[in-house]
Amino acid sequence: MPDDNRLNLSAGLFSVSVALLLVVAKLWALGETGALSVAASLADSAMDLMVSLAGLVAIIYAARPPDEDHAFGHTSAEDLTALGQSLFIMVSAGVIGWAAVGRLLADEPPALASEGRGMAVMMLAIVLTVGLVAWQRRVVRRTGSRVVAADSLHYLSDLIPNIGALLSLWASARFGVSYIDSVVALGAALMLAFGALRIGKAAWDALMDRRADPRMVARIAEMAASWPGVHGYHDLKTRTAGSKVFINLHIELDGNQTLDEAHAIGAALRRAILKEFPQADVIIHKDPVGVPPHPEDPTKNPPERSPRRK
Repeated sequence: MPDDNRLNLSAGLFSVSVALLLVVAKLWALGETGALSVAASLADSAMDLMVSLAGLVAIIYAARPPDEDHAFGHTSAEDLTALGQSLFIMVSAGVIGWAAVGRLLADEPPALASEGRGMAVMMLAIVLTVGLVAWQRRVVRRTGSRVVAADSLHYLSDLIPNIGALLSLWASARFGVSYIDSVVALGAALMLAFGALRIGKAAWDALMDRRADPRMVARIAEMAASWPGVHGYHDLKTRTAGSKVFINLHIELDGNQTLDEAHAIGAALRRAILKEFPQADVIIHKDPVGVPPHPEDPTKNPPERSPRRK
């Protein structure tokens, strides 16, 4: 899907560009204000830059077509990268949270300075982040890329810390209250940690060949059960790898029809599944209806079996 690959690549390049710009801007703002909330936001943006670069590399690698050594493609690179992203985000959350608690327990929290300049930078960060997340969400709806989805999740989680940093700088400038800065930073750390756990779990499930979304499985089963010429189905199996979903399905057909007729039924069902789920890789096996299992076939309970049509 060349168009999907281009969309994923555009999201990756946009993410890296925004992260780089925000690192430079927040580094300057930290030097001007000395605010821990800005430091937390800077650390988050620096981490964003690292994981966005890794994500961009994964998107480029995952877009490579299947080859002799990787017959099913390279999309698992997205899951490996997303898992790495979650670990980086967890480390970032720990560092920010530790610093925030230290300031909250200090007898005299440090005063902030040049809050107006810091507020301008945080406003810039909010505007750029909203634009980036909007584009990433559009790309994810089209391509289903796990890397872009993970990137979008932690950029979305950046919005609240950025808004919090903006409010803490305003509170410091308006009322001279500096402890809010540490409270905002601690809240940002907790949000980062929860987001990292969600990203990591989704990536881990994919690497462990977890089945596709149950709604997707149910829809495929519904299509197979009602497809003209199909008398039943069994052994519906799915697994995810990056933005790709692999589907294996056995359909039961009239054994007296010609091979051309049987092939036409299976090919039409495959095209219908791909039209509804373009990120899928579909293999359909055709079995004559009513044939008992061979004694030498391995015995197992099939994951999905439809009732036979009469």
